[in-house]
Amino acid sequence: MKRTIMSLIGAVAALGAVTGVAAVAAPDGQRAAPAEGASRRPVERSALLCPPPTSSEVGDTTYTAFTPEGTGGKAGSQGTAGLLPAPSGKQPDGKGGKGKEGAGQGAQAGADPVAPLKKPGTPVTATTDRADAPALAGTADGALAPGWTVQQTTSVAAGNGRGLLGLSCAAPDTDFWFPGVSTAKDRQDYVHLTNPDDTPAVVDLDLRGKDGPLKAASGENITVPPHSTVPVLLSTLTGTPAPDAALHVVAREGRVGASVQAADAKLGGDWLPAAADPASGAVLPGIPADATGVHLVAVASGKEDADLKVQLATPNGLITPAGLETLHVKSGMTASADLQDLTKGEPGSLVLTPAGSSKAPVAVALRVTRGKGDKQEMAFIPATGPVARRATVADNRDKGSTLSLVAPEKGKDAKVTVTASAGSGGGTPVSKTYTVKGGSTLTVEPPRPQGLKGSYALTVTPAAGSGPVHAARTLALPRGALPAFTVQTLPDDRGTVVVPTAGEDLGLLLK
Repeated sequence: MKRTIMSLIGAVAALGAVTGVAAVAAPDGQRAAPAEGASRRPVERSALLCPPPTSSEVGDTTYTAFTPEGTGGKAGSQGTAGLLPAPSGKQPDGKGGKGKEGAGQGAQAGADPVAPLKKPGTPVTATTDRADAPALAGTADGALAPGWTVQQTTSVAAGNGRGLLGLSCAAPDTDFWFPGVSTAKDRQDYVHLTNPDDTPAVVDLDLRGKDGPLKAASGENITVPPHSTVPVLLSTLTGTPAPDAALHVVAREGRVGASVQAADAKLGGDWLPAAADPASGAVLPGIPADATGVHLVAVASGKEDADLKVQLATPNGLITPAGLETLHVKSGMTASADLQDLTKGEPGSLVLTPAGSSKAPVAVALRVTRGKGDKQEMAFIPATGPVARRATVADNRDKGSTLSLVAPEKGKDAKVTVTASAGSGGGTPVSKTYTVKGGSTLTVEPPRPQGLKGSYALTVTPAAGSGPVHAARTLALPRGALPAFTVQTLPDDRGTVVVPTAGEDLGLLLK
């Protein structure tokens, strides 16, 4: 995501005063070493936002919170971590509040935190079956801040959007891309905007289609009151049905969390998280072996057209899909490709690299379908960055969890250690090391804690000096003949921050 650019003096002063309040990460694909005179330290505070899980009367939601062990934190500080309700800020006009400061804070005051953590290394769960369950906003500090993650998993038994909906709750930011949204008549896509701060946020929504921007007269100047959430139905922003669109969310005042909930009349529902920052290439890990449909949507976010080489990283190496060697994406527009049963019975990952001299940035996502006829279920896989130091996903089950690891660069093998940590129900942590051949996808049933009772968390840690690796987790919880599933990518948790070494220089006072 785009970050506010501080002056050099301001950045050094801020980081010298407060160690690790905000994570400063290397660009995707780089594992930068601290510069001379700097050190890498654990972050001291993390923030996460979870959207309202469902409005269905037949939905059940599980929240699982987890912080991995081993990063540390501020000396002598165990820390706290928990989520509090962020009530709806939607007004009768459906466009959000008008910016009354303090709106929504009353609902937070006195509320019990959801899934509060007491120590690293042990997942904590909470459940709800409320149709009016609110959005959640929370922070973690001290030893619980580095790598804090919350998984929101919802099972909807019937109705529009039925199936399994999974989401890793996201950090607040100012810029999000969602390729793969739809305003078609058989889809209902809502973007949920959640404001964690004490002042209103002002957000613009920009929809792009295959012919460029879609008219969205009501997509500008949406106010999200403090500590509140605002849902926006995307089809109300434009009169043009667009099945393969992209949504750009920009907070021009404040910051928000943004996630899209997609419900299809035939394919069920799931969450579409924001894609990785636009770049000249993309990696989309974790396409299931039994996928019956794979649909790609890309948007060129800059002022130049993009050309992408399309490859599938199989268990045996990189191959080019028949009939889709390259994909051309026009500037400011979307392009799509129906890859059908791309994997042919083997798990895989899509790898997109610049074709020719193209360097234009793109944002990309996949819609993956399993099943046939009226027993189909969909999930989304957005492009994700590599695991630079560590990544975690919570709410894995004894049956139904699959971990996909892809080393996208041929000749650059990746070695990773996967650690399984059990919740309070019991179980001894277990670790296992895997080697992923460069240019291939390795899909495994992850290790399970010994004596497991309940769900568990997985932490992926690449070995120093190994090639880049991207990861995703598939959770499959079938409901009869319906292959209900969801896929979560595992971006780096940015649990550490590079902090410059600051010293006194009284000579500055004389200049």
